[in-house]
Amino acid sequence: MRRLLALTLSAAMLLGLCACGGNPAEETAADGQTTVEAAPAASVAPSAEQTRQNETPAAETADQTDHSDIENALDLRNMGQEWTYDADADAWVLSIVTAVTKPEIEDQQGVSVCVPGAYVKGVDTDGDGTADAAGGTVTGALVIDYDAQVTSTNGQVYTAATAPVILNTGAAGYSSSTNTTAATTYAREGYVNVSCGNRGKQDTATDSSGNTYYTGDAPSCLVDQKNAARFVKYNILLGNLPGSVDYWVSTGGSGGGAHATMFAATSNNPDFYDYEIACGAVGVYRNADGSYDTSVKINGESVSISDGAWGCMAYSAITSLYEADMALAFEYYLDTTYDFGSEFQKETAKYLAAEYMDYINARNLTVDGKALRIEYDEAKYPDTNGYGGSYVDYYLAEFIENLQWYLDNLDYAEGWTWFDTDGSALSDEAVAAMTGADKAAAFIEGRYAKGSSGGMSGGPGGAGGRMDGGPGDGAGGPPSGEMPGGGAPDGNGPDVPSGDSGRSFDNSDVAANSSGDTMDVGTPDAGTTQAAGTSTDSKNYASYADMLAAYRANVAEVEAGDSYGNNIVALYNPLNYIGAEGTENPTWTRILMGASEGDMSMFASLNLEIAFRTAGVDAHLAWQWDGGHVPSEALGDSFALWVDTMYGEHVEGAQEITKAAPSVQTANGAADSAAGADLSGWVDYSDIRSVSFSLADAAAYRTSGASKAIPGFDVIDYGQEDYVFGSSTADARHWSKYVLKVFEEHADTLSGLFNNG
Repeated sequence: MRRLLALTLSAAMLLGLCACGGNPAEETAADGQTTVEAAPAASVAPSAEQTRQNETPAAETADQTDHSDIENALDLRNMGQEWTYDADADAWVLSIVTAVTKPEIEDQQGVSVCVPGAYVKGVDTDGDGTADAAGGTVTGALVIDYDAQVTSTNGQVYTAATAPVILNTGAAGYSSSTNTTAATTYAREGYVNVSCGNRGKQDTATDSSGNTYYTGDAPSCLVDQKNAARFVKYNILLGNLPGSVDYWVSTGGSGGGAHATMFAATSNNPDFYDYEIACGAVGVYRNADGSYDTSVKINGESVSISDGAWGCMAYSAITSLYEADMALAFEYYLDTTYDFGSEFQKETAKYLAAEYMDYINARNLTVDGKALRIEYDEAKYPDTNGYGGSYVDYYLAEFIENLQWYLDNLDYAEGWTWFDTDGSALSDEAVAAMTGADKAAAFIEGRYAKGSSGGMSGGPGGAGGRMDGGPGDGAGGPPSGEMPGGGAPDGNGPDVPSGDSGRSFDNSDVAANSSGDTMDVGTPDAGTTQAAGTSTDSKNYASYADMLAAYRANVAEVEAGDSYGNNIVALYNPLNYIGAEGTENPTWTRILMGASEGDMSMFASLNLEIAFRTAGVDAHLAWQWDGGHVPSEALGDSFALWVDTMYGEHVEGAQEITKAAPSVQTANGAADSAAGADLSGWVDYSDIRSVSFSLADAAAYRTSGASKAIPGFDVIDYGQEDYVFGSSTADARHWSKYVLKVFEEHADTLSGLFNNG
């Protein structure tokens, strides 16, 4: 179901003037200048970036010596690069190198690259331009074969000059990620794979006097990813690496999914240039007149470098945080049966829901010429606490569409166990004879247990790798997507099974080495409010007045701007940049959320889809039915299938890719009992090709199926507000002006309910 969408969004444009940290390390200088020839022109067709010329007059540029120093320092041939050949994957992996000349935390500002072996003749170890080594671990420069081709598992054909480059955005929980070597996952697909570290919330560094200072505020995570992209693109242009500078795909899960989205949404927007420049990034410089030069010298010619993306595959994107509190409160408040932890939380959710209605209606969203609005009428919409209208109808249609897709693709399920109405496992013969309609009915009635693969075809990196202790689990356990059971199918919503917890993005080592995987998220540390799952509204404030005072002070601090005058909350809102002046929009995006995850309101991803499509981006949104937080691809889909398909649709001369036909299951699985949710009490499946359910049922599904937290007070869902912004002494810095507005305007009511159970 494809819809033409139109949207009017006001873009809050910012001028980034913030340095990377308190006391950056000294600039790294190259031992000497080396003249490096780019890849032969006859072998490599000029890319879009190579043909874009810098428009800044030479007289206005900054000191060209600084440019050349950075460019020489970050030329891989001057960095003592080490390459390791993986014979099993037929891939060469670059040792970790620092991506900027002024790293603040060197262990978090590095890059590693994995290159398909087909694109490499060998490694030049003595600088004579010929391959001297064909395996092992060696120091030297790649000798690239621009004539070689790789055909992906889906039939797409790539060369060393046209291969997509995959940028893995770590940032679990918006936290730091240490540098790790790139995985070989995509070598067989013909993709170049990039792993980069990043700074994040609660990072500290040491200045020249030995003093520890806090760093990692927004936009550090994103800036480090942008700088990594500039570094790799520069070295592609030099001929040091294979890959296309034009076909970059950002991908990640949870906080990484947020950054994959923001990387694409803010592509080459100058608001971030000064942050990049302060780190000593390549291909972005400030001119004497305050303008910017985003070119590098390749064989004496100025060639532009973009820090942006061609495509994006975001899994459980936890963005935009700007609207997260009120959006999730609105989503929960649609369920008249939801049992909030306290009357304070329930009342706060009610007020935040009203704020969200005003927020959406002020956006003037439209779909196919029809306005999207939220209405409030208690008599007209009694089943959803008075809320209805075209905006929530659109939300409901998205849910129904995604359930229908799931039912229509069950023939792709692998290793599932199917049961009859008496609870007995079907015979192999009966399973082989099941029609699509039979499987759809069994799914709705909960008569199945997923196989060990869960029917997954793998997100980026496949189904392997586990994001242990990623954002979503304060105690350090895996974000399994497990949901507490709801009531029977009587309007209270179904019992929803655990979503798939397999990592849906590459480079599991990134998260394993990240503070985001070990730190407590949303716990009641100093400066935070109480974590979810309690009737105590906050253990950190003696009174409502104390909490309100803290909110006022924190919000005022953020809105006053950082030391360079920027509001970092606005800077991290992708809706400010999608389609905005100065942004190079991606060609395509896809956001995959678990329909039953509790980490973010589904309204947030809906708003991103609308914004991207309105900006002319080929945007796709998927809410995987009964999928939890960071779901893997399922039922015949895969990360590579999407990349290859988008390449076929948007690159002239590329292969048109079609999803392969399913291999029909002929042997039943080995599960002892059904584990599916019985949805039959509230899903109308009289016509299995056109299922439906009500908005109230969708709301019940979300609250009983996706509940990981109790919304409606200071933090929605285990502490969204501490995700980016904090200090060395306070885990959370309150910054939601919408929550503050509710606290101030309804103080008379809320103060009497605060911490009273």
